[in-house]
Amino acid sequence: MGSTDDSQSRRGPTAYSFMLFVAGATERSDAARSNLRTLCESRLVDCYELTVIDVMQQPELAEENRILATPTVIRLSPPPQRRVIGDLSDQGRAALALGLPDPGELSRKRRGMR
Repeated sequence: MGSTDDSQSRRGPTAYSFMLFVAGATERSDAARSNLRTLCESRLVDCYELTVIDVMQQPELAEENRILATPTVIRLSPPPQRRVIGDLSDQGRAALALGLPDPGELSRKRRGMR
């Protein structure tokens, strides 16, 4: 994991913004990154921004954001801010905790369907 800031913007309007805090190149960190990307790709197609921060390399950001455990994901937008600690392996629970729409719901809203 060479980069501490893995910023990844998707095409289209950014409806959701996340910061994922990890501690080094561990199996748990990799799982959290992969699980969050999978969640975003299935539920927020092209409408999210993800920044990955390694707290070992940027401890000041962990302190500034009051990160006590890793991995931790913070949903910055839309408000209110939400936090989830863990590797997000339970996709359904993680999606609910992060307030993510059901798969396809965002694209239906864009087309004016309910």
